[in-house]
Amino acid sequence: MFIKTNISASIRSSVDQHEKVNDLLKAIDDQFIRSDKALANTLIMQFSSLKLQGIRGVHDHIMRIRDIVAQLKALEVTMSGSFLVHYILCTLPLQYAPFKISYNTHKDKWSINELMTMCVQEEERLIMEEGERVNLTVHGKKIVDQPKNKGKIPAQPIKKKESK
Repeated sequence: MFIKTNISASIRSSVDQHEKVNDLLKAIDDQFIRSDKALANTLIMQFSSLKLQGIRGVHDHIMRIRDIVAQLKALEVTMSGSFLVHYILCTLPLQYAPFKISYNTHKDKWSINELMTMCVQEEERLIMEEGERVNLTVHGKKIVDQPKNKGKIPAQPIKKKESK
């Protein structure tokens, strides 16, 4: 078969002989089927390891989580909206603690879009609160190298007392 001569040798040797082109292409496709289970496991591991570092980038953080959830939904792994809201709140850093307390004390439940809007507002508040930072450096005394016999008590010279 002419088609088989143009296929890579590693693929060609692993495919049985077929009379029809459709059968040959089907056999090749069967070798490259991806595992949805493995992909779901990978996505779940990514999902569970996401944490926002610092106070900036909360919008991108939530969008990344939503993207993973959408990919999992396509693989028939679904999560409720209220679970996602609580999970996203758990992935926020310590600076968002008052914001989390505020959410937990209110009776209203937010959708993911409402949460994203509120988080972006909280991010802006935290940035304003942080204000400008100044690094202060102080020039101190020069540090003298420690002697190599560190930890040992140096021998004191013996002073002889003069007798009168």
